Amino acid sequence: MSTQALRRIVDPVLTNIARGYSNSEHVGLNLAPIVPVTKEGGKIPQFTKESFKVYNTERAIRAKSNRISPDIHTSIDYVLTEHDLEYPLDYREIEEDISNLRLHATQVVTDGISLRMEKMIADLVQNLSTFPSGNKVTLGSADKFTNTSSNPVAVFETAKEAIRGKIAKRPNVCVMGASAYNALKVHPAILDKIKYTQNAVITKELLRQLLDLESLFVGDAVFASDDDTFQDIWGDNVVLAFVSKANSDIPRNYFEPAFAYTLRKKNNPFVDTYTEGGKIEIIRNTDNFVAKIVGSEAGYLINDTNI
Repeated sequence: MSTQALRRIVDPVLTNIARGYSNSEHVGLNLAPIVPVTKEGGKIPQFTKESFKVYNTERAIRAKSNRISPDIHTSIDYVLTEHDLEYPLDYREIEEDISNLRLHATQVVTDGISLRMEKMIADLVQNLSTFPSGNKVTLGSADKFTNTSSNPVAVFETAKEAIRGKIAKRPNVCVMGASAYNALKVHPAILDKIKYTQNAVITKELLRQLLDLESLFVGDAVFASDDDTFQDIWGDNVVLAFVSKANSDIPRNYFEPAFAYTLRKKNNPFVDTYTEGGKIEIIRNTDNFVAKIVGSEAGYLINDTNI
């Protein structure tokens, strides 16, 4: 083991900051929530339909019980990927304001990995190939949200029914890109529904109620390309999905039916520190995760909503 490795120290205070920190613009984990795993690779069960089968449950006197044949043959391989970022602090900077600088460094490296996770999830769930036939649509010009004569409410109802028809549950999470949201806010069909209310402006909460959704999130995050051009992480798309609800008493696990999960190594992320040359202190954040689709029929993609 190297001398540098021996000097590396996991910082529990900065680790707690990293684990508790969240960027309000990052919404991907609402579609693919975190599930902790103990190994960096393995298999997880794929969401099956055994919960929706009609079984023969009647039992005659002294007869054997009606045993279910578990659907255990379908599984998904996963391999976690390590992600890390580090931030250097000079001893002269540290002497000026050590606590705030270390906090700032922790937030920068944490947000950097969070942005990477957001991009990975967004790329996965905005890909048409992720979804089976019947669970996706690319809107034609007549149906686009930017077409004032279209009927976006009908598009949402079709999506919700497609999911319900395949898993017997309605989608409870909706994530849409900022451009799709901006088009819906000014669409005549949406505005017509509030003209007799006290609300003069469409908000995310009002749109959620109008579309009869449990939760609605708008992806506002952007990233810079290699030529420093800013682009939206979430395009002119809408993703609806059924996601298992978190329970404070029982941790979420991958046996629960859901559209997607972000598998993360247990006890990650963590922040450690080490020194270079006696004058540079390094704040480093390490995370280990991968986003996986576990029930594609539990999701629906409304693609290319705008002209």
